[in-house]
Amino acid sequence: MSIRQARPDDWKSIGALLDQLEYPGSERFLESKISQMIEDPGERLLVFEEKGEILGFISLHFIPQIALEGDFARISYFAVERRARGGGIGRRMEEHCTRLAMEKGCQLIEVHCHTRRSQAHSFYFRQGYEESPKYLIKRLR
Repeated sequence: MSIRQARPDDWKSIGALLDQLEYPGSERFLESKISQMIEDPGERLLVFEEKGEILGFISLHFIPQIALEGDFARISYFAVERRARGGGIGRRMEEHCTRLAMEKGCQLIEVHCHTRRSQAHSFYFRQGYEESPKYLIKRLR
């Protein structure tokens, strides 16, 4: 079992996990997105691998803050294979990202988690997250 940096050839496994998050159709661009994230020093795309199988992934972004001493880390996508949930993989990945954020001098980690994902909310609360009620977006396409 290990947490490691994703590789472009992990795209099929990550795509299957994105399907489980209800983000189908990423196959046509996913390999190039993974390569882009790997090359960006402000990003971490990690996978949890066991016996050659990817059972989870998480994307973490480091965001400099101008008005605060510490920066932010943001989890944008995080999935564990359905059949492997409840076995500690998510906890291990989140704790790994917490350590990375602390090493980078981040003051907090934030995550946007849709209201329909109540099981994910329970996970984040157990990990010490608290609710921040306002999240606004502007669609550009």
